[in-house]
Amino acid sequence: MRSDFSPDKALRLARETLQIEAAAVQALAERVEREPLASAFAQAVLALLECKGRVVVSGMGKSGHVARKLAATLASTGTPAYFVHPAEASHGDLGMVTEQDVFIAMSNSGEVEELTRIVPLVKRMGTRLISITGRADSTLARYADIHLDCAVEREACPLRLAPTTSTTAQLALGDALAVAVLDARGFGADDFARTHPGGALGRKLLTHVADVMRSGERVPRVGENVPFFEALLEMTRKGLGMTAVVDAQQRLRGVITDGDLRRLVERGVDLRGLTAGEAMHPNPRTIDARALAVEAVQSMERHRISQMLVVDEHRQVIGALHMHDLFDAKVV
Repeated sequence: MRSDFSPDKALRLARETLQIEAAAVQALAERVEREPLASAFAQAVLALLECKGRVVVSGMGKSGHVARKLAATLASTGTPAYFVHPAEASHGDLGMVTEQDVFIAMSNSGEVEELTRIVPLVKRMGTRLISITGRADSTLARYADIHLDCAVEREACPLRLAPTTSTTAQLALGDALAVAVLDARGFGADDFARTHPGGALGRKLLTHVADVMRSGERVPRVGENVPFFEALLEMTRKGLGMTAVVDAQQRLRGVITDGDLRRLVERGVDLRGLTAGEAMHPNPRTIDARALAVEAVQSMERHRISQMLVVDEHRQVIGALHMHDLFDAKVV
């Protein structure tokens, strides 16, 4: 194999490839609002919404990779879906498909043998068939109940052979289909978090203050009438840089922080005669245990504090939260 690498040529080809593929997607965006693609697209969305079973997506070669991605996107956005390899379907996997499913076949030519061999059987089951091809006169297009035409003017490959622009168009149209379906379902951020519990968004939308707060004996608290130095000892023991000041019913009266101690020293206040109630500042920032942990982060950042007390509906102290706890929970 020859080696005549030219950085300038490589960058030129990169720019041309991106321009060709971007132009193809833009052309597809314009066509999707015109007939016949507009009606076909709306019918495809409705078919997926009405599907009583699962959406089965299939494709061969590069289109197969795009089909896998579409199945994964649908599954993660509220539409149960899976990928079936067309060659494996001919050897038993077609048994996974039922008449309640919707079958999506993806192929640029619409003539790939592995698909054209199985789609008549899919149709015979009574399964609805959606085809996504680059040729409206292809075998797959003719078999389909709904055909989505994603034809492109040319491939970005200099040889005009490798699937490049065509697979980009398939990918974009598949994403458009998934987005339209999730919107029609009313699929929201909370739903997304439930299908992505291991991701950063899942942690932010599923983790509550109660899941990460310190509770019980780990919460620093003192009575209003205890000497100020006892409050300092409580702050030191619990390591939060603060302590709640509570009344006899454990209702929050105020808070003493490291910052309060510094300010008292700077003012030359005689700390020996102070009580916790005299040293505290009232009405501190608090949060409900049922709030999302990310709300605690936002409140701390907004008010430039690093710790917060958790109270119930009676203002009783039930927990404490430090920014480090939120870091450890990977909410931040």
